[in-house]
Amino acid sequence: MAQPAGGCADATEAPLLPSPAAGAAPRRNGFAFLCATLASMTTMLHGYNQTLMSGAQLFMREDVGLSDAEVEVLAGSMNVFMLASILGAGWVADRLGRRRTLVLANAFLMAGALAMSLGSTYPALMAARFVTSLGAGFSRVVAPVYNAEISPASTRGVLSSLVDIFINVGMLLSYVSNYAFASLPVHLGWRVMFAMGVIPPVFIAAGVFFMPESPRWLAMRGRHGDARAVLVRTSDTPAEADLRLAEIKQAVADAEAQQQAVSHGGGVWTELLRPSPSVRRILTCVLGLQFFVQASGVDAILLYSPLVFKAVGVASNSAAIGATVAIGAVKTCFILVGMLLTDRVGRRPLLLASTAGVAVTTASLALTLRLVAAAGGGGAASAAACLASVLAVVATYSVGYGSVVNTYSAEILPLRLRAQGSGLGVAVNRLTCGVVGMTFISLAGGISMAGCFFLYAGVTTAAFVFVYARLPETRGRSLEDMGVLFDK
Repeated sequence: MAQPAGGCADATEAPLLPSPAAGAAPRRNGFAFLCATLASMTTMLHGYNQTLMSGAQLFMREDVGLSDAEVEVLAGSMNVFMLASILGAGWVADRLGRRRTLVLANAFLMAGALAMSLGSTYPALMAARFVTSLGAGFSRVVAPVYNAEISPASTRGVLSSLVDIFINVGMLLSYVSNYAFASLPVHLGWRVMFAMGVIPPVFIAAGVFFMPESPRWLAMRGRHGDARAVLVRTSDTPAEADLRLAEIKQAVADAEAQQQAVSHGGGVWTELLRPSPSVRRILTCVLGLQFFVQASGVDAILLYSPLVFKAVGVASNSAAIGATVAIGAVKTCFILVGMLLTDRVGRRPLLLASTAGVAVTTASLALTLRLVAAAGGGGAASAAACLASVLAVVATYSVGYGSVVNTYSAEILPLRLRAQGSGLGVAVNRLTCGVVGMTFISLAGGISMAGCFFLYAGVTTAAFVFVYARLPETRGRSLEDMGVLFDK
């Protein structure tokens, strides 16, 4: 069959890894793990560039002469800028393919990191932030979609959670970079921090070229032979590969029929904006989760933790930045715990435990800050209590919120809406995150830092009610079976 315009190249352009020898023990999940890992590594660069501002802004203020308002906008603007590529990522991924879109994301991330390291004025830094955001938006939408579509149902929770793992690895590396280069001259240290993000995208993009394309995207293009070849390598058994292919073909046929039914009204976006009852239930879950996961205020901690620690008496920049390394380490470790539990315990129990834990620990952090403010300052004990509360917030957030939301959002969307629907969900996520990041300093000046975290605790309590009332369990179900679940 001739390749459709805009389609992915055949296997001759990017050969698949060789199949296991006949009679050998199946190694399908190992291949799926490799593919999901390569796709997820792109999001590591988003995590790195996002939270690098946490420590870098302390030095950028002095070197570039940034005001509090400029720092606030520069730190949070990435989330707003990402909307451009987030909303377009589904369209690009449906036409170029998931793999090529990830290569494009790496190109933007490399260019943005280089421009940030060379920027010397506020407008130049904002422009560089915008370029970085384009790559981050593509990776945040397409990597979870690719992982969900490449994974067998038995390990989809683990493999889909790799996105969150690598985002947090990137965050941890950014904190380590902040600490490692904090002793360099003011005009050099923060530039080196950003420059460290220039080289990795080159190697990640090269690895992505050796990934197979998503079997569901191939089936959407009518390339059923190529789709089956990928499924054989990513399923637990050949029989499961055939079953998955049959389900995908049926889903594609249903999607085409649905597309024809709504084609006079504008297609996919019309169905998203004027959804059927089943799709409305799915979108409520996706958009609600993506809103609450950021409205919990965790990005205020990730972006401004040095300011939080200084509020309780931590005087030196190096000590405040050093504490952020502990935050990154705890966040990464508990994301791993959540990833391992996703397919064992289920999505819903982890989300319920996480939202309850974040509400309690955020209230504890707010109370600590309130007591320190009432006492007129803090000492070593106050700093230790604050650090313990911050680590508890991060741990409870990561075990559920941080490891399940992207997996759940990607897997419940139907095939015909998955790319654009995921983009819409990530847009809500990033917009909410941007609002939190761009208002925290100003909000803390108005209602106090303690008041901010009491507010976030209240929002997270509402999130617990939302999860309990609205979200069904999806563990062990095939992607094509989600429609049945939400039809009820």
